[in-house]
Amino acid sequence: MKAKHFVTLLLICASVFLTACGNTEEKRETAEPAENENLRLASWSQPITEQTNLLVEEEKGFFQDQGLDVTIIPGAGGGDAIKNILSGQADIAFTDPGSLYFALDKGEKLKVIYNVYPQNVFNIVSLKEKNITKPEDLKGKTIGVYSLSSGTRQNLLVMLNQAGLSEKDVTIVETGISNFAPLMQGQVDATAATDTGLAAGKQKGLGDVNVLEVKDSLNVPSDVFVVTEETFEKKKEELKKFLQAYQNSAQWMIEHPEEAASLAKEYAIDGKNEELNAEIIKLRNASSVSSLTEERGLGALDSGILQQGADTYQQLGLIKNRLQLDGVVTEELLPKK
Repeated sequence: MKAKHFVTLLLICASVFLTACGNTEEKRETAEPAENENLRLASWSQPITEQTNLLVEEEKGFFQDQGLDVTIIPGAGGGDAIKNILSGQADIAFTDPGSLYFALDKGEKLKVIYNVYPQNVFNIVSLKEKNITKPEDLKGKTIGVYSLSSGTRQNLLVMLNQAGLSEKDVTIVETGISNFAPLMQGQVDATAATDTGLAAGKQKGLGDVNVLEVKDSLNVPSDVFVVTEETFEKKKEELKKFLQAYQNSAQWMIEHPEEAASLAKEYAIDGKNEELNAEIIKLRNASSVSSLTEERGLGALDSGILQQGADTYQQLGLIKNRLQLDGVVTEELLPKK
């Protein structure tokens, strides 16, 4: 072969090789990213300030970082959240232990996988002049609750039970969500509320009050993540990623409360007042931690305290059956500390 032809052949080969490499590189650069896995979270509420860590996904990407697209389905109570997972409309329920107990009492097959708020956030509030300083002082009093099916009533009954009293020892009236107005107007002696509700009441002019905290009587968690047994078995990997992402988001809100309070103005329906946002976020951060979470990480579960809650609900006649929580509560999917 002549030298000239040999050089020409080498140049052609080199050109083909470089073109092939270029095409490979171009394909690598334009390759579609892997699709995120979809999960649906049924909330007990509308998008509110205390859930800011869940609402800032567009800005923070906690779930995207785990390869998840999470859709939040708003609700009107923990029972709604449970109904959504039972009907297949959602994968995970953001719900309260009471709603969990009611569903288990009806024979539903569920798993508790994460302790969102290990601290009980319910309380009984009274004006100072009523001199209600301990649960026993509630005997003979008129007490307001949001509704007769609400967590305010259920937690009031828990406190009465722990003090050796019952619903027959008090008069319970429905006051609706504006429950502090009847208290300030003297229509009730005390009202059952939450810590964030109390914070909002103080913003609206509620004066000096005495506060009885239900957690001092029985510290059953306020909210947990619940799934059906079927979802638990079929979507373990997705659920693990979800819990890791949620834990990261909760840790962010604990470490950056001011930023969260500011972002709540944009993402939460009740977030217009940044000062109130900051107070609500402070309270919710405090309810997210406990001695157990310090030892085992955010989300750590205590089946014993959930069992105590279930036993109390049965004693109160709120549920019929003796529930066994050992087989329901699991830390299998929790991130390792």
